[in-house]
Amino acid sequence: MSGKLFNVAKIVNTVGIRGELKLLTQTDFPDVRFREGNTLLVIDPTGKVEKVMTVQTSRPHKNIWAVKFKEIPDIDAAEKYKGWSIKVREEHLLKLEEHEFYHHEIIGCLVVTDEGEELGTISEILTPGANDVWVVEREKAKPLLIPYIADVVLDVNVQEKRVTVQLLEGLL
Repeated sequence: MSGKLFNVAKIVNTVGIRGELKLLTQTDFPDVRFREGNTLLVIDPTGKVEKVMTVQTSRPHKNIWAVKFKEIPDIDAAEKYKGWSIKVREEHLLKLEEHEFYHHEIIGCLVVTDEGEELGTISEILTPGANDVWVVEREKAKPLLIPYIADVVLDVNVQEKRVTVQLLEGLL
């Protein structure tokens, strides 16, 4: 089993008295992750206590998800999980479509232009709206913001940790 864990959600509060938890999701697949019968790792803020829990029910609730785990019978049992994280192991990551990537696959990639000039390394991914924006850290220069659109990002090779871009006027 892999030791790598990936964030799915953070437990921010309880919902009602039956032990439901209010989750701030950190996944693009909440309907899959919180499907009845799925097991997830629940980890305390120190990272020392890890429990496997099974989803009993779930539902979107305003801007969050309300999830009931079989192992949490009521609000008293649920209270102690505030601030805990919900994660999955690497082998439980979902397969993505072509030209879709997990953030952890993109962070650390070297960015080069279509002419071979090295620009820097992707340090962060912003999600402001219509498309993601990749933050490229450069030596002795301000970070470069690259929109993840077909006109700019020409090729992504996660195995080689290399992204090829065509810089549009005004990006530099």
